[in-house]
Amino acid sequence: MPTASNRRPSERFMWLSADRLLYVGLLGAPSARTMGTVTAYVSSGGKLRLRVAGGAWQSGELAVVQPYIPHEVSADSPLIHVIQIEAETVDEASLSGSLALTGVVEDPGLVCRVRDAVDWMRGRGEGLDLASTEFDSRLLGGVLVPRRLDPRIARVIHAIRLDPAGMAAARECADSVGLSFSRFLHLFRGEVGAPFRSFRTWKRARSLLQYVNREISLAHVALDAGYPDSTHFSHSIRQVYGLRPKDIFAGSRRLAIYEPAARVA
Repeated sequence: MPTASNRRPSERFMWLSADRLLYVGLLGAPSARTMGTVTAYVSSGGKLRLRVAGGAWQSGELAVVQPYIPHEVSADSPLIHVIQIEAETVDEASLSGSLALTGVVEDPGLVCRVRDAVDWMRGRGEGLDLASTEFDSRLLGGVLVPRRLDPRIARVIHAIRLDPAGMAAARECADSVGLSFSRFLHLFRGEVGAPFRSFRTWKRARSLLQYVNREISLAHVALDAGYPDSTHFSHSIRQVYGLRPKDIFAGSRRLAIYEPAARVA
């Protein structure tokens, strides 16, 4: 349910489910970031710039990055629109057009669709309630095909999604689904497209998002999110988001957060 306290539509907001994210807010000045999602950046005005894995800078209104690829982003406007699709929730082969690429992409139709959807969502404020299928249709122009996972890997993923702060090791996960350690790691990477450790690191960092507009101690957030100490917390978050936790929280003070109500997206 909505966590924002302001009943008026907010200029900055984040729609957040287990499968999808739309962030409309400050970009800041991040260093390289590496996230476990298909990520689309849409400028709110002017141009944005993308550099992938230390390569040349590219410029345009839309940039797309595939999961676990390090990249840097800057923009003319202080506000940016960011769409994220959790990698394990979508059939990679079904992604087509712009969403299958990495780099700056010329796709005026998608840019307009996202900007129109942002205006529509902003106007609804606390009344905003979308399932992931509705999110896909409104922002991406069609429902994305879910990924079919091996049932054993799906069980492990479900457990991590329910409790990203949990400290279950890969060996324990392998035992829980009746696989040898080596077989589990190989199967997990083949099914998800990323190593188990990278996946768990991403999910733990993603769990930070539910706290970012709250008045709460960062030390408490680190413990709640499953980090052993504040140093590890800060280092891990900066590797994922390109920003220190305190900078993320400082830039999110006026951010409204909306979540699907009474249903699992």
